[in-house]
Amino acid sequence: MSITTWTWILVGVTFFIYILVAIRARAVSTGAFYTAERTIHPVLNGMATGADWMSAASFLSMAGLISFMGRDGSMYLMGWTGGYVLLAMLIAPYLRKYGKFTVPEFIGDRYDSQSARIISLLCAMFISFTYVAGQMRGVGVVFSRFLNVPINTGVVIGMCIVFFYAVLGGMKGVTYTQVAQYCVLMVAYMIPAIYISIMLTNNPFPALGFGSTISAGGAEILHDASTQGKYLLDVLDGLHQDLGLTQYTSGNRPKIDLFFIVIALMFGTAGLPHVIIRFFTVPKIRDARASAGWALFFIVLLYTAAPAVAAFARTNFIKTVHNVRYDHAPQWFKNWEETGLIAWVDKNSDGIMQYGSGHSFTGKPKYTGYKGSFGQAMVSNLVTADPNEIYIDRDIMVLANPEIARLPNWVIALVAAGGLAAALSTAAGLLLVISASISHDLMKGVLMPSMSEKGELLWARCGAAGAVVVAGLFGIFPPGFVAQVVAFAFGLAAASFFPVIIMGIFSKKTNVYGAMTGMIAGISITTVYIVYFKFLNPGANKPEHWWFGISPEGIGTVGMMINFILMYFVSRITPEPPQEIQNLVAKLRYPVERSLGETKISTDARRPY
Repeated sequence: MSITTWTWILVGVTFFIYILVAIRARAVSTGAFYTAERTIHPVLNGMATGADWMSAASFLSMAGLISFMGRDGSMYLMGWTGGYVLLAMLIAPYLRKYGKFTVPEFIGDRYDSQSARIISLLCAMFISFTYVAGQMRGVGVVFSRFLNVPINTGVVIGMCIVFFYAVLGGMKGVTYTQVAQYCVLMVAYMIPAIYISIMLTNNPFPALGFGSTISAGGAEILHDASTQGKYLLDVLDGLHQDLGLTQYTSGNRPKIDLFFIVIALMFGTAGLPHVIIRFFTVPKIRDARASAGWALFFIVLLYTAAPAVAAFARTNFIKTVHNVRYDHAPQWFKNWEETGLIAWVDKNSDGIMQYGSGHSFTGKPKYTGYKGSFGQAMVSNLVTADPNEIYIDRDIMVLANPEIARLPNWVIALVAAGGLAAALSTAAGLLLVISASISHDLMKGVLMPSMSEKGELLWARCGAAGAVVVAGLFGIFPPGFVAQVVAFAFGLAAASFFPVIIMGIFSKKTNVYGAMTGMIAGISITTVYIVYFKFLNPGANKPEHWWFGISPEGIGTVGMMINFILMYFVSRITPEPPQEIQNLVAKLRYPVERSLGETKISTDARRPY
């Protein structure tokens, strides 16, 4: 069967499973819609958290970025996994103990302020919409190639699916759906990784094959007998050197920028609302920490394979396109060329595709609708000084990898189903955050406190429906690569939520004035910096123009530091929080198996009751 037929079958079956699970686990109360009635087992919650976490950025874009950035791409692996340690130790158990539905609700209660609650819910919505843009973009990329539809049409299809099970099922439906999606995305990611590792190195473990020597069969696949017996990374370094590129195992990004990006990703992880709310769904406080441990285990299974997938894809890509006549180009190149996500323009009119350092075009090519052609408009955008003639969107590397390696059609289609599972699972979690911000924090918490549970549930579903539409628009007009957009969301979360949550848990003296000042300053500075370099003046988005050599992806660390500093000093020059709030903070850190909403606040901060 063809790739398209296999894709329709596998995607259709998986979507049917997601919808069936959503129907059977549909939410009939606000407790089920927001927190799945706190009935989820830690192992299942860890698996659902893994699916929620391993978004299109992890599945589609992370290995693609590592393929092109080499060692520098490891910052995404370090930042995203390191953040879970912070989340498990410093945040998840305490917020679960507090026993509320949402992060803005915790902030509003802890700082005893509706204004702080409103600011935090606006931050939550802003971060979530930024994050969901990358997910919908990933959905469009998958559909455009494997179902032969335009990217925008693919985004609309994804919107419809997410609309159904997020609006109907709420957190309860989404949790069980995410468990199924985790199974799909892991199988889809690992099968081709194992397959290619065996083909190139005879090692069935991708993480080990990544550092192994190329076998005789692998040398035959690469059409280069001289590679047999050489380490894969040595071969890849040699290919880069021959093409005038930085060695794959060497980095050329400023070290200060790498450090700041890793910190932004790490602390952003611990401040992301859609990840934090997952720990509100377990029965007990200790289950929240156990869930984080299980989530990290499930995530590591994919993350240890990502560098191997990146190296395999990069090696195969260079070997199959460089110095190849266009009329002899591999079929995978022609297939992806029709989507507009890969392109070739013959600069020297020799009919041979040349890949190397530099940019083939000044910007992303815009597909004109003619198969295999980008029209005369592309010629005016050529950078003739660069030897590179090929443009490739980094987000397609994982999806194209099985085709480049000439794996069976069913494996190629399975990767498409996995990519959709990764994107849709995270999109659903983000939409629930937006929905809860609108219904529970804004309508019920601020504007209509006397609203009935039925009315609140209606607002929650309407909010989710509206968020789906806006998310689709972000997917149609994305601000960058999937992982790049997600990195912006992490920076915003680090600059706004992480300081106010940490200080809210561990500092009795931090007050509402410091919290609001810190949140507003942190997210504002981060947003202005990102908008300036990515939208207002993208030509200046270079290390020599950045503040202290820090890129827009890493500026969230600066915003976080400013947030902490302002929060501390403003809290010291303004009145202390009321004594009952200070007692609540002290009580929050005791390992008590009862939520604070169910206990009487003691005036003795040293006692657990």
